[in-house]
Amino acid sequence: MKKKYIGLLFITPWLLGFVVFTVYPFISSFVLSFTEYNIIDPPRFAGFSNYVNMFTQDPDFWNSMLATFKYVFFTVPLKLAFALFIAFILNFQLKGISLYRTAYYIPSILGGNIAISVLWRFLFSTDGLVNQSVGIFGVEPLPWFSSSFGAMVTISLLRIWEFGSAMLIFLAALKEIPTDLYDAAAVDGAGKAKVFFKVTMPLLTPIIFFNLVMQMIHAFQEFNGPYMITAGGPMKETYLFSMLIYDNSFKYFNMGYASAISWILFVIIMIFTLMVFKSSSYWVFYSDEAGEKANG
Repeated sequence: MKKKYIGLLFITPWLLGFVVFTVYPFISSFVLSFTEYNIIDPPRFAGFSNYVNMFTQDPDFWNSMLATFKYVFFTVPLKLAFALFIAFILNFQLKGISLYRTAYYIPSILGGNIAISVLWRFLFSTDGLVNQSVGIFGVEPLPWFSSSFGAMVTISLLRIWEFGSAMLIFLAALKEIPTDLYDAAAVDGAGKAKVFFKVTMPLLTPIIFFNLVMQMIHAFQEFNGPYMITAGGPMKETYLFSMLIYDNSFKYFNMGYASAISWILFVIIMIFTLMVFKSSSYWVFYSDEAGEKANG
């Protein structure tokens, strides 16, 4: 019993932090979603009015949902593909490979920084470095922030640029693939493309599944970069769910309504996560299953 109490004593700081910063806000937001609360006055019970108004009277809700879906579906697949591509290259034994691995991981550390978001906005401004670079080839400056597609591409590229964490996970998985499978494929006369899709990819499906879930959850909650770069423009074409929650919370001081939106976002993330888990039985192969597919 003494050893048990000592163990509980050591994890007490984590338990306190988890209860104060996770459990309590989680429950509080759910309760507040059924109230009208402006921070100053006490919360006033409002029933389901926040949810009814959200679906029937707030055009920004549907606009932010569409913008968020566009952002997630555009960003996550490209980020995973780029991370896997770089990891595949860094898996070769090249001179100075450790330096390259460190350099490619740095954006994941810096990407969430506000200063990087401000720098990103300047890079894609009318007279920024990106337009200056394309101007060398005689291309007119591109209106990155005045068109819905250009603005979405701009904020998505920042997220894709932060591929380092996913890359390291892919790289670790690539190093765990048995080399005898590649040797057997080479003996059978398989080309590089066939080896990649018939050997490497099946063995990587559990890691692709993990990265897909994690990156999708993070993308749905993205805030810093898009808010600093486009602030939801133009015409709220990049007005993500996180911005809608932030504005209702700290600009309009409508905490009850913001809490309701947060719970809808939570439900959306949960639904998509469950869909990915449900589909995993058709395309994710573990241990012996992956080996049999590779051998086939």
